[in-house]
Amino acid sequence: MLMNKLSIVLGACGIHLCIGSVYAWSVLTNPIISITGWQLSQVTFAFSLAILFLGFSAGFLGNKVTVWGPKKSGFIATGCFVTGLLGSALAIWLENIWLLYLFYGCIGGTGLGIGYITPVATLLKWFPKHKGFAGGCAVMSFGFAATLAGPIMQNLVANYGVIINFIICAIAYGTIMLLSARVLRDPKKPSTDKQILQYSTLNETESIKPNKAIKTVNFWILWIIFFINIACGIALLSIASPMGQEIGMSSVEAAGMVAMIGIINGGGRIFFATISDYIGRGMTYNLFFVIEAYAFYILSDTTNAFLFQSIVLIIISCYGGGFSCMPAYLSDIFGIKWLSAIHGRILTAWGIAGIVGPLVITRCYEYFGGYELALQIFSGFFIVSSLMTIVLIERVKPLWGQE
Repeated sequence: MLMNKLSIVLGACGIHLCIGSVYAWSVLTNPIISITGWQLSQVTFAFSLAILFLGFSAGFLGNKVTVWGPKKSGFIATGCFVTGLLGSALAIWLENIWLLYLFYGCIGGTGLGIGYITPVATLLKWFPKHKGFAGGCAVMSFGFAATLAGPIMQNLVANYGVIINFIICAIAYGTIMLLSARVLRDPKKPSTDKQILQYSTLNETESIKPNKAIKTVNFWILWIIFFINIACGIALLSIASPMGQEIGMSSVEAAGMVAMIGIINGGGRIFFATISDYIGRGMTYNLFFVIEAYAFYILSDTTNAFLFQSIVLIIISCYGGGFSCMPAYLSDIFGIKWLSAIHGRILTAWGIAGIVGPLVITRCYEYFGGYELALQIFSGFFIVSSLMTIVLIERVKPLWGQE
């Protein structure tokens, strides 16, 4: 049994480690521009499109993932993701931006969505007693991926060119993902022991179906707080380096901070997910939002480089933790059977936030000449999120059998 669980963990982490390389896209931006002559906005839109399709493919194909099962879903995710990488190489060779959008954004993004939800739902079924930790293991790999992929891609581009980089990555990631998907499977006898299921009274037969779940107030509270956490966090990620340089950091120091962000992003995912198994998912999210509300407000008036870096890393740890705790929170409230489908619908918030967050902060910078107002607005959003979380905690108490 122990070896079975270990293989499932390794398989789930393997898939997330590969698809998480999407966050290293910025390493490829300038090399692509130098070859094709495309504008920066055109190239970065391919990344935004991939995140958009990640969210919406997870949302619309979540039911299919439940029907296909983890192994088949993993193979399909691999096919889409690898096709996206190979097609990107073709698009750059032909200097056709629309092909890049089709392959990297649409097809590759679909692989991201299927590949994201499949391992998470599978792990939660194998570790019902530690659902936060289980979900954190997978998405931790997603968070760490850019830290590993960035330097590797940079080296491949420098030695072989950006086109060959895509081809090599397609072969390497395809191999890892196929081997990882091959070991994924659901446990034969999901536990229904109330003590093991901890906070949730929903077992396999009592799980709420997706179409019913999305009609509940609880679902939309979760969607909104997830959207706010991602939109504000990804906005900060998009301007962390230039903002740091504006307050006096060198480009080398800013690059070092960006590398550290990847480590803290991944570490925050497993740390807070594990904590949530002991203090509850609602209390963990409330902790995120209180910390982030204060941190964003302080950040808006920070001119000290060390303090700036410290605050950014604290925020990013909470940003990562928001991803890892969500699957377990969903299973607490709606049950485990249809988790892939419900989790997929929640991830539509990620797709939209990936466009809205950076857009808001860049527009505020253009109109007001600084980031201060946007950061203060984000602080206010987290106060709202904290209040909504408190409401949600009270609403789900009956599900947890509390007085």
